[in-house]
Order: sequence, then C-alpha cells, then structure tokens
Amino acid sequence: MMEHSEQTHYFVPDPSRWPIIGSLALFCLGLGAALAVNSVAAGKFGLLLGFGILFWMLFGWFGDVIRESLAGRYHGREDHSFRWGMGWFIFSEVMFFAAFFGALYYVRVISVPELGNEVHKLLYPDFSASWPLQTGPGITARYQAMGAWGLPAINTLILLSSGATLTWAHWGLLSGNRRQLAFGLGVTVLLGVSFLSLQMYEYAHAMHELGLSLAAGAYGMTFFMLTGFHGLHVLLGAIMLSVMWLRVQRGHFSAQHHFAFEAAAWYWHFVDVVWLILFVFVYWL
Repeated sequence: MMEHSEQTHYFVPDPSRWPIIGSLALFCLGLGAALAVNSVAAGKFGLLLGFGILFWMLFGWFGDVIRESLAGRYHGREDHSFRWGMGWFIFSEVMFFAAFFGALYYVRVISVPELGNEVHKLLYPDFSASWPLQTGPGITARYQAMGAWGLPAINTLILLSSGATLTWAHWGLLSGNRRQLAFGLGVTVLLGVSFLSLQMYEYAHAMHELGLSLAAGAYGMTFFMLTGFHGLHVLLGAIMLSVMWLRVQRGHFSAQHHFAFEAAAWYWHFVDVVWLILFVFVYWL
C-alpha cells in the first residue's frame, strides 16, 4: 500500500446515484411501516418495495466500490479516510440507539413513578406504577411481557458465538489461512441468519400468544422499536458479511489490504454489543 507521504493523488469517485436511491428505499420502508401498523393493505406492498430498492442500492453501491478497489484506486490516504468514515458512521449508530435507550430510561425511571404519585392517581385511579405496564393511558389490550431466558437467551448465545467466529475468521486472514477465513465467515453469516429466524419466531409468539403489540403501551412500543431496529441492523450486517464471503471466494483481500472486511467486522461487533445492552435492559431487568 502506498504511504501517505508518497501519494500525490487522492481518488475522487464520479457522482453516484445510489444515495438518492437509498433515500427512496427508506421513504418506502417508513411509509409502508406506517401503513402496515394501521392495517392498510398497501403497507405490505410499501415494505416489500422498500426492501427491494434497499437491496438493489446495497449491491449496486458495493459493486461500484469493489470495482474501484480492484482497479487500484485506493491507497494510503483513501484507506485512512475510510477508517475515519466508518468510525463516524458507527458513532452515529451509537447515538441512534442511545436515543431509544434514553426513551426507555425516561419511561421506566421517570414517567412511570411520576404517574404513580398521589396527584396523578386522581386522573388514573387504576394505574399501577410497575414495569412492564399492565394498566394506564394508551394500553388497550392485556399482554404478557417477554421473558429473558427462552429464545432471547438463545439468541444472545448465537450472536456472541458469531462474534467469536468472525474474530477467528479475521485471524485466518491475517495469518494467510484462507480456508479458516472462508469457513469462519460462512459460519458467522449462518449464525446471523439463525438469529433473525428465531427473532421472527419470537415476534410471532409475542403477538399471537402473549398479546404483545405496539398497542401494549410504552412497554410494547419500546420493545418492538429497540428489537426491531436491532434486527434490521443484523440483517444489514449479514448482507455485508455475505458480500465479504463472496469476495473471499474470488480471492479478494490480503493480510495487508482488507479494510472492507474490517469495516464489516466492526459493524458486526457493534451489533453484538448493542444486543447485550438490549438483552439486559429490555428482556432481563
């Protein structure tokens, strides 16, 4: 790799259509979700359209970057910029989840005790200031809270194991053992898919057997928002790692030049850490 001091040209890519296409995908996803939550038939179509456009954008954008990398366009300064860019992107994701965890903290520690004081008892005489809420404003159906030691605990073990297999794959890359790299990366993707499959089953169980939905007050809303957005991040991480696995099969990456793999690994480990925090504060406590 060319050193920064030796590099005389910084590669600037051509204008890309992918950001606006990604914005369209997010619009369709948001609109479809809003319609689906309100039982509008077009909501499912909006969600499918949004996911379709999103996958098209991801693979198209990935393809452009991969072709630029294979053409030797990226050197020392570009690699340095990519690392800073990925670092700031993960920081923005930390702030994204911090907002939802902050909402959960506010509801549990501040608003619920406040609604349970003597003054508010006049407005909500049947309100019980305990978590998860079973009574109170906005709760239209009886439900049971999701326990921590069933599927959530199994999913925690799966996701922690995926972090270990990904690290093992990285060791294989650094040592030149491409069989270890491919096998570890493939197992990581399979573990991610297993996590998502069990989460879908968990959602079906929560909705049909526990009566848990977005109508289940603050508990239902915070539960589905935190676990749902985390599941979306697992899906995106699994797609990124799948692309890395395909690139490994084609002989891409070396011990000295493999930031794309590192970036996907950083993202996956971030997803692991968020799940641990989520498991403790949403399922366990």
